[in-house]
Amino acid sequence: MKRVAFLLILAGLLSGCTLVPESGARQGASQPRYAMTTGSSTPRSPVAQPGSLGTSAPPVAIAPEDRQCLAQLSATGAQFTALPDSYTGQGCSTIGTVQMAALRGDIANMSISNIGPVQCGVGTAFAAWARYGVDRAARQLLGSPLARIETMGSYACRNVAGSSRRSAHATAGAIDIAGFVLEDGRRISVAEDWSNGTAAEREFLRTVQRSACRRFDTVLGPEYNAAHRDHFHLEGVIDGSSFCR
Repeated sequence: MKRVAFLLILAGLLSGCTLVPESGARQGASQPRYAMTTGSSTPRSPVAQPGSLGTSAPPVAIAPEDRQCLAQLSATGAQFTALPDSYTGQGCSTIGTVQMAALRGDIANMSISNIGPVQCGVGTAFAAWARYGVDRAARQLLGSPLARIETMGSYACRNVAGSSRRSAHATAGAIDIAGFVLEDGRRISVAEDWSNGTAAEREFLRTVQRSACRRFDTVLGPEYNAAHRDHFHLEGVIDGSSFCR
């Protein structure tokens, strides 16, 4: 009965969403968005439930500006856990973030490797891109559904390489994509197959990058510079035009 009551309360929270969340990192918040009952800022293990907000320590005070984003992410069929806010260093934070465990494709779920906290809005764009931009391209161009997206991480308290400016990774606003594993076992790698893959593999990688440019504010790949020769950098949620290289 306690679990039923909790689910009814949670459904009421998500159904009352009216505000669209900010797409970038939000600094200087005086109160945490996710007031966890444990008071911990350490990410918890994701649970295998679509749209989960956690089980062992559920959020008890979700701010109104975040409810719609969590509802939208849940609607994609993604499996995720909402995380507590955390300030980890000068210019570094995980505010309004989620820990994603799996994404939904047209046919089945897709796993994600090596991903950490990610802003909810970026996670929602990522879930849509994975299904409509990657899984469908894999089936159409390579003849197999997508099984897993391999990442090089999301949150990292660091600067843009070669500069004194904080990276979008420092606020969990970016994800780096290293490769894709298909249901038939093939692995398509940005590092290995962007230039040296089969014609179909090269077209697949270019197709998924173009698709990302329609969903993310900044998309960088092997043709941008040497630092991105082995991955796609997906940053922010598109608001107008995208910087796509």
